Amino acid sequence: MSEPSTPPTDPRNPSTDPRNPLTDPRNPWRLRGSRAVYANPWISVREDQVLRPDGQPGIYGVVQFQNYALGIVPVTDALETVLVGQWRYPLGIYSWEIPEGGGALTLPLLESAQRELAEETGIVAELWTDLGPLHLSNSVTDEVGAVFLAQNLTFGPAHPEGDEVLAIRRLPLSEAWRMALDGRITDSLSIVGLARAVHFLGVA
Repeated sequence: MSEPSTPPTDPRNPSTDPRNPLTDPRNPWRLRGSRAVYANPWISVREDQVLRPDGQPGIYGVVQFQNYALGIVPVTDALETVLVGQWRYPLGIYSWEIPEGGGALTLPLLESAQRELAEETGIVAELWTDLGPLHLSNSVTDEVGAVFLAQNLTFGPAHPEGDEVLAIRRLPLSEAWRMALDGRITDSLSIVGLARAVHFLGVA
């Protein structure tokens, strides 16, 4: 099993990055002040008073997330994967996705990814590969994501949370990738995860 992954740099905390965005010479924005607008256990919203790159005063609204976004691509020895189907409330659509969930900022990403995979699908994996970080909507949020490849799988019963009604679909990894390419899968974390898994495994 791979070692627990180090969380990617958290843009909400400049101290985690030696290139402090407030002093980075490539940053054309200047922060004049900030105020909290809204918060719940999952997100918070702040409004920054800024000087824009053209020197004019303005505001910038930022949605801050209280968890990392984690996606897992489980792959069997036969190069099959598992997708999860669920209703996405903000969009009002049904969505097929890789297993996903939130990871606490205080926990190793791998620990949270293992928990999410078992909860949503009942799968336990012996071999984990960190496929890297991503930013999901970087013009309005600071949300940081990470995707993992899970192999050497054991299947068991799923234990979804009370706000989840999930369908499980097992299919060839190549078919899941085609779904991402032709628009049947639209979730960004799923598309990135499948792309990286296909590249890593050399699956056409």
